[in-house]
Amino acid sequence: MNTVFADTWFYVALLRERDQHHDWVVQFCREYRGFFITTRWVLAEVANAMAGSDIREETTAFLHDLEDDPQTTIVGGSDELYHRGLALYAQRTDKTWSLTDCVSFVVMEEHGIRESLSEDRHFAQAGFVPLFTAQP
Repeated sequence: MNTVFADTWFYVALLRERDQHHDWVVQFCREYRGFFITTRWVLAEVANAMAGSDIREETTAFLHDLEDDPQTTIVGGSDELYHRGLALYAQRTDKTWSLTDCVSFVVMEEHGIRESLSEDRHFAQAGFVPLFTAQP
């Protein structure tokens, strides 16, 4: 079965009903029959993005629910992963990749994942396939 990497963009669009991409992401979730992998780094970004929103409580519940979702693997925030992400961040000074992006890329490579649930062009720059690159 297929596994895709779930980025911050995906979860934010899923949670925010007023997000311009919300319906697109919801439709994907209805049709997708595979597994998701993400990181604690991504989930921290999701929580940060929702900190001042009116759906903070729903976001908290959603993040707790992900912990028990059998379709979702959450890669923890180990020191080793941090240092590998930081090494990539330091190597790619020609890019504007965030440290979270770099950690995501390391995890994707490690797990042999090519596709990301993102619209972020940085995934394409790193050689991955962002599945949300144009409005349907």
